[in-house]
Amino acid sequence: MSEIPSALLDEFAALLGPKGFITDQDAIAPWLTDWRGRYRGAAAALLSPDDVDGVAAVMRLAAAHGVPLVPQGGNTSMVGGATPPSDGSALLLSLRRMNRIRRLAPEEGVAVAEAGVILANLHDAAAERGMRFPLTLGGKGSATVGGLVSTNAGGTQVLRFGTMRALTLGIEAVLPDGTIYAGLNPLKKDNRGYDLKHLLVGAEGTLGVVTAASLTIVPAVMDRAVGWIGLDSPHIALDLLRFLESRLGDALEGFEIIPADSLGLVFKHIAGTRPPLAGDHRWHALVELVRDDADDPEPHAVLENALGEALVRGLCEDATIAASEAQADAFWKLRESLSEAERASGAAVQHDISVPVAGMPDFIVSAGRAVKQAFPGVTVGAFGHLGDGNVHFHVRAPAGADRAQWTADPGAAISRFVHDLVVAAGGSISAEHGIGQMKRAENARLADPARLHALTAIKAALDPKGLMNPGKLVPLASEASAP
Repeated sequence: MSEIPSALLDEFAALLGPKGFITDQDAIAPWLTDWRGRYRGAAAALLSPDDVDGVAAVMRLAAAHGVPLVPQGGNTSMVGGATPPSDGSALLLSLRRMNRIRRLAPEEGVAVAEAGVILANLHDAAAERGMRFPLTLGGKGSATVGGLVSTNAGGTQVLRFGTMRALTLGIEAVLPDGTIYAGLNPLKKDNRGYDLKHLLVGAEGTLGVVTAASLTIVPAVMDRAVGWIGLDSPHIALDLLRFLESRLGDALEGFEIIPADSLGLVFKHIAGTRPPLAGDHRWHALVELVRDDADDPEPHAVLENALGEALVRGLCEDATIAASEAQADAFWKLRESLSEAERASGAAVQHDISVPVAGMPDFIVSAGRAVKQAFPGVTVGAFGHLGDGNVHFHVRAPAGADRAQWTADPGAAISRFVHDLVVAAGGSISAEHGIGQMKRAENARLADPARLHALTAIKAALDPKGLMNPGKLVPLASEASAP
C-alpha cells in the first residue's frame, strides 16, 4: 500500500480543520466501495472542504506533492467511477459539505447549486418556489449535483429535457493546478473558443472538480397522468411511442419499457409491489404525461383518449391510468426498483448501452437471442428509456451461480460479446452511466482511434501529472496500445 507522508497529511489537516479532514478508517470505509460492491479501494484520508476556495487550496497542495485525488459526491456510480485505487495512493476529495443552493431564480429559470447538493433536496427547494429541476432517477436521495454533472446523468425525463449536458447552463470548477474556473453565468451565447463547460460535463472528475453548477429549472407540474401498458414486443412499444408523440407532443415526458421477467423480479423481491394489470404481457411500458400550464388540457383525459385509440389500433394489449398520486408513485416504484430487485436475485452483468432509436427493438431481440445462444442458461433483460435509444441490457446468471466467480468468468466474456454487438449496431457502450474503471479497457478496445487520441490529449494537457481520478475513463497506456 502506498504511503502518504504523515507530514503532508498534517498539512491537509491544518488546511481543512477537524470537520474537513478524516483519517478514521471506520468513518471512511463506506466511501471506499462502489454502489454495486464490485470495487474496493483504500485511502489514508477523506478531505471535505466546504467552499470553492477550500477545494482550490486542496488541489494546489495535492499538485505540489504529486498526490492523486478522487472526487466523490453521493458515491452512486454504476461503473466504479468514484472508488479510489486499492493501493492507497490517492486521497478522497468529498464535495458533500458543499451543499448550498446559492441562488434560485424562478423568473430566470435558473438554480445555482453547489456540487454536494443532493438531487432530492434540489427538487424540494425548487418545488417551494413553484418550480422543478426536470431530471430524476432512482438514486435521487443520494446522488449529488456534482456527480450528476460529472457523469452527464440522464434519468427518466430525457425524452423531453435531455441529459445533464442540456440542463447545465454554467459551471464553477477547480482545475488540476488549483485554479478556479468561474463559469457559472448562464450565457445563451459565448463564442470564445472551446466550451470548457461541456468539456467538464461527463469528464468523470478526470479534468478537474465541479464545485457548483447553474441549472435549468422549469415551472412545476400542475398535474400528471401516469399510465401502465401491456405490450407484445419492443417493436410494438416503439410504434406506440411514435403514436403517443404525435398525439401528445412535449407533454409526453416519460416512456420506459420493461420486460415481463425483469418485472417479475420486482414482485418477488420488493415488498409492497403488485402488478398494475390483471393479465400476462411479454412487455410493459410506463408513460407519464404532464401539464404545467392551466391553458393546457387535463392530462388524465388526454392520456385516456390516446390509449383508447392505441388499443383500437392494436398498439397495446391492455392499459390502466393511475387513479391517484399514490398509485402513480407506485407505478414508478416498479421501474425504479428494477436494479435493486435484480441485485437481490443473484449475479448479473449490466450494460448501459445506446443504439439509434429506430434500431433499438431489433437490437433488443437479436442481441438477446445471440447472447442466450452463446452463453446457455443466462437470462437477458433489457429495460429503460426507449425514446432516447438507451436501455439497460442486463444478463443474469443461471440460478445458484457464485456471484463473484460468475461475474469474472463468464461475465467479462459476456460483456465483450454484448459490446461488440452494440458497436456493430452503431451504438455506444455507455449511454448515461459513464466509463469509470469498469468500462475503461473496453472503451480503449472499441472506441474510434480519433476519439481516443483526443481523449488522452485533453487529459494530458489539463492534468499532465495524472492526479485527477486516476484509473477512470481515460485508457491506461497498456490499454491504449492493445489491439
